[in-house]
This record gives sequence, structure tokens and C-alpha cells, in this order.
Amino acid sequence: MSLPAAQTIIPYWRLSGFYFFYFAVVGTLIPYWGVYLKSLGYSSQDVGIISAIILATRILAPNFWGWLADHTRKRLRIIRYGSFLAALIFAGVLLDQRYGWLVLVVSCYTFFWHAVLPQFEVITLGYLSGNYHKYSQIRLWGSLGFMSAVIGLGLVFDVLPIRFLPLFILSFLILIWLSSLSLQDKSTTKNSGSSAGFLSIISQPVMLCFLAASFLLQLSHGPYYTFYTLYLVENYGYSSTATGLLWALGVLAEVAIFIVMPRLLRRFNLRHLFLFCLLMTALRWMLIGYCADSLIVLLMAQLLHACSFGIAHSVSIELVRNYFKGGHQGQGQALYSSFSFGAGGATGALIGGLLWDYSASSTFLLSALASLLAFAICYRWLYPVIENEAG
Repeated sequence: MSLPAAQTIIPYWRLSGFYFFYFAVVGTLIPYWGVYLKSLGYSSQDVGIISAIILATRILAPNFWGWLADHTRKRLRIIRYGSFLAALIFAGVLLDQRYGWLVLVVSCYTFFWHAVLPQFEVITLGYLSGNYHKYSQIRLWGSLGFMSAVIGLGLVFDVLPIRFLPLFILSFLILIWLSSLSLQDKSTTKNSGSSAGFLSIISQPVMLCFLAASFLLQLSHGPYYTFYTLYLVENYGYSSTATGLLWALGVLAEVAIFIVMPRLLRRFNLRHLFLFCLLMTALRWMLIGYCADSLIVLLMAQLLHACSFGIAHSVSIELVRNYFKGGHQGQGQALYSSFSFGAGGATGALIGGLLWDYSASSTFLLSALASLLAFAICYRWLYPVIENEAG
């Protein structure tokens, strides 16, 4: 007997809209936040530290909110409060731009902002029960939001001064909160499958390997996310529009891979996909670090974003979904987020800030070596046992 239609309908546009606005914030922050801070007179080290704070709060915050969501079963309420308070606190940037105040505002608003995405991933997977292969078709709207923000603001900041950036970030934060009001909580409400405790899951060699590789992969992205726009504008004379289009090309490649990802997941195993994306990531950083004077090479490097983020993230979500069952889903998504985008991204941003003025190319070389180390770790230990539910 089939389920009633009301239980099988996936609110595609409401889920997609949330991802769109969330990653519009990311697409506003990552390419232009460093430029904004530079315009205020801060050094590369200051930029690296403030950017690292944005990522460092992702180490503790998602785990706290994931634990709270799994224990209270108020996942959507946490998302709504988190997105509202993030917008409210970020408005403080409009009041003052002194270094200490910026550090305080960034630390506080990101603590709530990082509560949002891992828990929303759990809600999305709850709606997709039995149709997990459709995740990438919803998540691609996040990539489109990022791309829209990057291109649009690239055009805007060729005309308006960069000091207007906080207004755009605040607007997207408010839209995240508004979009969360249209959804219901469809996350898992009881444990299913494995009864193993949370600590016993993460102590498995395959999971330790995955977390270490995720850390190194996002560490390698740290200098790129923090300094790529400055790198092209200051070192090679690219315009804001040109750099915005290059960012957008990378995200367009990400969207394309999300569209075909269901077929890739059916055809190739997760181990081989992850190893491939790690090698392509190392190649990408070498091309950016040593061949950025060639526009053709830069275009090729940006297309590799399909591997360094698109494939890597899709494989990671599938691994987390399979290993962290039922009531552990929120904590599992949070742990992945904190190890990779949090600890890894923050470490990469800090290292980038320290090395950047010395040698930008050497910084990207270090990123490539981090990706290769992740490859070596996964080649030796990443042998996941996956329950095939991609259907």
C-alpha cells in the first residue's frame, strides 16, 4: 500500500531556497570579505585571523548545536533561532569597524550561523528518506546562490565601494531566517539501524581516516577562500568582475557535477571518487599557485572545483549518512562540518595569513601537499562499508 501523497511530497523549492540564500552569504563572504577588511586598512595577518575566526567557531558550535538538536528534537527551532540571531548580531558590523569590535561580532554571529547548515542537512535527508540520490539536485541551488552572489557583487563593486559589503551580507542572513519559517521538521526522530554509540562510530579506523582527510582537504582550501580574490587583483591585475566570473565558473562546475552525481554514485564506489577528487585538488592548487598569469590555466583550475568541492562534499555527506544512523545524524553532520570546514578551514586561513606576504605561490604549494597527504591517508585506510540506498 502506497503512502499518502502528503507523506511523499518533497518540498523541493523550499529546501532549495534555503540552500540558495545560505550559500549566497558564503558567496558574499569568501570572495569579498578579505577585500573589505583590506579596504579598512588591515594587514594580511589581520585578514587571516578574522577569516580564521569565522571558520574556527565552526569547530565547537556545530557540535554543541548538533548535540542539542539530537537530544531535544527541536532541530528546526534551532535553525530558526540560529539564523535570526546571526542576522541580528552581524548588524553590529554596521555600527563599528574597529578590529576588536569586528572580532567580537564575527565570533558571536558565526556561533549561531554555524548552528544552521548541519542541522538543515539532517532535515533535508529526512525529507529524502528512500530518495537520497536527489540530495545533490537540491544542494545545487546552494551553488547557484553562491554563484549569483559572486557575479552580482563583482559587477556591483566595479561601481560601488566595497564598504557596502556588510549590507549585502545582512540582507542574505535575513532571507535565510525567512526561508526557514516555511518548513517543517522531517528529521529522524528515533535511532534506526546501528545501535553503536557515537564515540564507537567515530573511533572506527575508516571514520578517523575520513575525518583526518576532510581536515586536510579543507586546510588546503583555506588560502584559496581567504586570498584568491586579493591574489588575482593585486598580483595579476584582474578586475572585480573578472575575479567574480572566475569564482562563478568554479561554482558552475560544482553545479554540473551535482546534477550528474547520482549517476556517479551508482557507477563508482565512494573510495575511488574521494581519492580522485583529492588528486585533482592538489593539481588545482599547483595551477593557481604557479600559472595564474595564464587565463586559460585559471579557467581549467576553476573547473576542478567540481572535484575539490562538488564530488568531495557529495561523497562526504553519503559517508556521514551511512555511518551516523538515526539519532546520531545531527552530531554526525556537525562533526564532519567542524573537522573539515571548521578546524581545517581555520588552520588553512591562519597558515595563509602567515605565509601570504612571504610567498603566495608557496602557500598554494603547501595546499597541494596537504591534499596529497590526505590522498595518502585515504589510499591506506579508507575502505568504507556502504549500505546502498542511492537507488
